[in-house]
Amino acid sequence: MTSPDDPARDLLTLSQWLSPAFPVGGYAFSHGLDHAVSVGDVSDAASFAAWLGAVLRHGAGRSDAILVAHAQSGGDLEALNDLAAALTPCVERWTETLAQGRAFVRTTNALLGTDLPLDCAFPVAVGAQARALSLSTSTVASFFLQAFASNLTSIATRIVPLGQTEAQAVLAGLANDIATLGDLAAEARLDDLTSGVPGADLAAMLHETQEVRLFQS
Repeated sequence: MTSPDDPARDLLTLSQWLSPAFPVGGYAFSHGLDHAVSVGDVSDAASFAAWLGAVLRHGAGRSDAILVAHAQSGGDLEALNDLAAALTPCVERWTETLAQGRAFVRTTNALLGTDLPLDCAFPVAVGAQARALSLSTSTVASFFLQAFASNLTSIATRIVPLGQTEAQAVLAGLANDIATLGDLAAEARLDDLTSGVPGADLAAMLHETQEVRLFQS
């Protein structure tokens, strides 16, 4: 386990947890982007930027960041997990967060010597394990959002398709939003949990019956 008074090392630990190399299987889940691309709703850098920005500001990005913050700050993990389940609009999205949460918990339990329950939504699991790190809540929430956005950017690079530079430009263009959302999550109450991206939610629902699926969500 990292030292409680070593923020530099703890930041490296958090970066490891949220990197593509960490075995949570995020690459298998597109959060409905697979469907949005298949029907032409996302077809270039501009439409991807709009789609990703909306999900971050008004959808699962914002909600998950708040869940991360409350889990790290000592919130009731069972209650937070119930909230995470209630916020998912369809089976695939719940599978997405639960599968990644289980994989994250399994690996971090082994690394940290903890016994966090396996059936834990991904943002709740990250926040709970981040209690061991000497990092601010806004930092943890922002890193979580960056990892979420980076995974979707990688997927968009491959399936829209986008050039690597223009895809990274979209991600870079959302940096201020991600930092702001991380700060807001650190101060948010659970009553502030909302979601307002019906297009992305509908894409996730329709993906369940999509004839050709490249991703699990």
